[in-house]
Amino acid sequence: MTSPDPRSLLYRQLDPARAQALTAEALARCDDGELFLQFIASETFVFDDGRLKTADYSRDSGFGLRGLSGEMTGFAHANEISESAIRRAGETLQLLDPAKGQSAPPPRQSNRHLYTDMSPLDALPFAEKVRLLETIDTAARARDPRVAQVSASLAASWSVVEIVRADGFVAHDVRPQVRLNVSIVAEANGRRETGSFGIGGRRLYDDLFAPETWNRAIDQALAQALTNLESVAAPAGEMTVLLGPGWPGVLLHEAVGHGLEGDFNRKGTSAFSGRIGERVGAPGVTVIDDGSLVSPLGGGRRGSLSIDDEGTPTGETVLIEDGILKGYMQDRLNARLMGVTPTGNGRRESYAHAPMPRMTNTFMRGGNDDPAELLGRVKNGIFAKSFGGGQVDIVSGKFVFSCTEAYRIENGKLGAPIKGATLIGDGPSVLTRVSGIGNDMALDEGVGVCGKGGQSVPAGVGQPTLLVEGLTVGGTG
Repeated sequence: MTSPDPRSLLYRQLDPARAQALTAEALARCDDGELFLQFIASETFVFDDGRLKTADYSRDSGFGLRGLSGEMTGFAHANEISESAIRRAGETLQLLDPAKGQSAPPPRQSNRHLYTDMSPLDALPFAEKVRLLETIDTAARARDPRVAQVSASLAASWSVVEIVRADGFVAHDVRPQVRLNVSIVAEANGRRETGSFGIGGRRLYDDLFAPETWNRAIDQALAQALTNLESVAAPAGEMTVLLGPGWPGVLLHEAVGHGLEGDFNRKGTSAFSGRIGERVGAPGVTVIDDGSLVSPLGGGRRGSLSIDDEGTPTGETVLIEDGILKGYMQDRLNARLMGVTPTGNGRRESYAHAPMPRMTNTFMRGGNDDPAELLGRVKNGIFAKSFGGGQVDIVSGKFVFSCTEAYRIENGKLGAPIKGATLIGDGPSVLTRVSGIGNDMALDEGVGVCGKGGQSVPAGVGQPTLLVEGLTVGGTG
């Protein structure tokens, strides 16, 4: 099946030339701003407890009109793309003070395409998607007699966006996104524990339907569940922590990443505000945000974007280099007010939201240490292989993270798996406590969701194996 022409989905009731004229009219008093048009289709399938529990499909379209004047923002949105609706939205911007300076220049144009324009929703029939989840359920239950419950889900979206500016700039992007999740509950001796695994990215469903992919998802979820069946109470206190590669980078994302976003630093509310050029991490600590990463499986990483939601091409932004703070992630508003260049980090959840500086794929670069040697350095500590939820206070940088798979380390060797471990610390100091950086940097498998200001967007994380001294571990033992 072929996807419809993307732009035709945006301009059913409105000529593109009229959209341009209306935007110029609405933003005549503004420093900056844009008309953001979007069509999005999404689907979700959930197979749980041996049967199909959810099969959702939705379509939505609309626009967001934003005007900026100095530090003031005017924003209006509607789920109808028409001349009359845009004119009504433009009335909101008349409340802004007239711009005093020159209009901000448009983003540089880019013809880069990190992912296909095709829709993953249209590529496979409904029955085949359900059949895959049914197959995963059957295969997972056959793996081990201790499997008590299986939940498998597929999700996909296809978003068409166009950004129209008053200066004549127009950019568009067509964004696929897919994800497969498997969760397994294992039971033994009256005890139940859970393991999960997910994979996805900006591509079609193809590789998720490959037996090697979904079998790996089953194996990883089951291994985590069975490991947790053997877990003992986590110790508590200040100790050395070895963080695994890949998904544990979510700790970096929360503890450090949000504090490096431009809005918090312009307002002086981040623990990193005003510290450009200062040492904020141990030597060797280099942190990058890069929205232009591609996947070895094809397409883009989960947090990748050909352009951000203001039309700025994404790319590599060095945030911390060899422990020295180099810069922040910027959208157009905060970059203009701070006198720097936008970095392609202006993101929004949908047309109904105004953009703000957000992470894309944020990771720490690998070092030179052998992960096995780092393990051998630890006399008494824990190895955190996987994390669940976490919270951070942007002003102080303080964070709390729960481990979904972790182990004791005793005399340089992995010991018993532990349950109930939480990591407690603060972002600015945790980077200074890094004493070893592995040569095994890995990105996550493509399941991250980042929340900020009531908006959720897909994001990627990553890191090598990290040895961190003196983290507080909250435990139950």
